[in-house]
Amino acid sequence: MEWKYKRLATPRAAGVAGVVFAILTATAIVLMRIALPGGADGDGVTVDAGERGAVRTALELVPFAGIAFLWFMGALREQAGEREDKFLSTVLLGSGLIFVATLFGAAAAAWTVLDEGGQGSSFGRDVAYALLTTYAMRMAAVFIITTSTIGRRLGALPRPLVVLGYLAGLTLLVVGADVPWAELVFPAWVLLLGLNILWGRRPAAPGSTAST
Repeated sequence: MEWKYKRLATPRAAGVAGVVFAILTATAIVLMRIALPGGADGDGVTVDAGERGAVRTALELVPFAGIAFLWFMGALREQAGEREDKFLSTVLLGSGLIFVATLFGAAAAAWTVLDEGGQGSSFGRDVAYALLTTYAMRMAAVFIITTSTIGRRLGALPRPLVVLGYLAGLTLLVVGADVPWAELVFPAWVLLLGLNILWGRRPAAPGSTAST
């Protein structure tokens, strides 16, 4: 009975973690984009106190977003159980871990804009935006495509969400680095996936649960 309860709780944990990750990550990206609208092209631009505050808030959200994503990824793999495809599971795990590592690296580099003089390091900005828009988003694309493929094979995801996942993955893989705000595609997709998981795990009506 206890084992069954844990198994039933896993999808809900995945959904909640996905929603938390999506909200935190989207908030951090929006704050960074507003505070540093020029991105890596904003060399030599002085960052005022308000903008530094927005950047600091964004960077403080990143570790919690990473933790939520790891929980989300682990809960997704747990749902597959014995039906797990070893190859796809390895790709999913690897792309997810590299995404988190790259996200943390981008956040560490972005701290250079918070120097006391308000003159952010152009090198730090370049590194931060390159890690986020080029490398992290590529790994996010692989994660999306792999998750969509697993969901399609197991019949765990509706067809529209699978198609949307492939489109989102290809977008980030091919043109993500060249389109401003494209980084929001990944948290938006995770949000949809998390909400789909939560919606699909709504409590059954009284009397509809089979006896054990």
